[in-house]
Amino acid sequence: MTYIAKPRLHHPTLPTNKRGFTRRDYEGPVSTLCAGCGHDSISAAIIQAAFNLDIEPHRVAKLSGIGCSSKTPTYFLGQSHGFNTVHGRMPSVLTGANLANRDLIYMGVSGDGDSASIGLGQFAHSMRRGVNMVYIVMNNGVYGLTKGQFSATADKGSKAKRGAINNDSPVDLVALALQLGATYVARSFSGDKAQLVPLIEGAIAHQGAAFIDVLSPCVAFNNHAGSTKSYDYIREHNEAVNRIDFMPKREEITAEYAPGSVTEVAQHDGSVLRLRKLSADYDPRNRIGAMNYLQERGAKGEVVTGLLYVDPEPQDLHIYANTVDAPLSTLDEAALCPGRSALEKINASLR
Repeated sequence: MTYIAKPRLHHPTLPTNKRGFTRRDYEGPVSTLCAGCGHDSISAAIIQAAFNLDIEPHRVAKLSGIGCSSKTPTYFLGQSHGFNTVHGRMPSVLTGANLANRDLIYMGVSGDGDSASIGLGQFAHSMRRGVNMVYIVMNNGVYGLTKGQFSATADKGSKAKRGAINNDSPVDLVALALQLGATYVARSFSGDKAQLVPLIEGAIAHQGAAFIDVLSPCVAFNNHAGSTKSYDYIREHNEAVNRIDFMPKREEITAEYAPGSVTEVAQHDGSVLRLRKLSADYDPRNRIGAMNYLQERGAKGEVVTGLLYVDPEPQDLHIYANTVDAPLSTLDEAALCPGRSALEKINASLR
């Protein structure tokens, strides 16, 4: 894949944070996602959060799986560590990296296809083990790279690009994260930057498994079967010598609404997303209350956004596993290989 690099020169008047970085220092190459894709808005929110927190880019390790969402780490924090894993396996690789070096800030970026289908087990175990990470799912309900099939988070009764109706119940990753023991759980909308940026900042500062489900509209697959302007209709009625897709430019979908209120956000395909922002008096420290609230509002067709749950005294995998404080790469041979007597003591304790 060819990447379009941004100019290295910065305007001398660009504002800097306490570390001396400009916002441009947290960016990456030019995005190749569809114009108007909500995923780019999430990348911009991550960039803003890192800038606000004065993070040194080289202290961040970003990992992803496969899908449109998993391409996005290329487009933010270009000076950080990055690793693109295989489909659905990001949590395992991140867990291993985290155990080897706890000094880095770990950010796992995934999609609804990557985390709610082939990677569902991986997602579950990273949450229940309390891996210290920021786990962001860019949730659009479709497999964007393979032309818009339903993902496991697609709402029952929703209609696909080619007219098929989804008859399967959706997987609610937020509800799963709450049930599995994540200590920071939130949901947001890609077009609500005012809400999303502080949620990401809070997740980065959180010492434990932090999960954010971000609803992110797909602008490419909104031309349903039956339309004479759809790609499929043209292909069926045209003797073409090849197959070429053109993705029309779409405007980014944004939303601004007050805490405690409900807003209806019209999608490019004509469907409506009903978002409810948590009120100021909502208590995010009650895990059971958060699960009940999600169910109550979901029954009314509403998608709750905001910080749903946070444990004020979280613990992570390193505490449970009693690991050393230093990164494994800094340990000498004596520490890594303490000798035969140490092994015999361990074996004796297990008999």
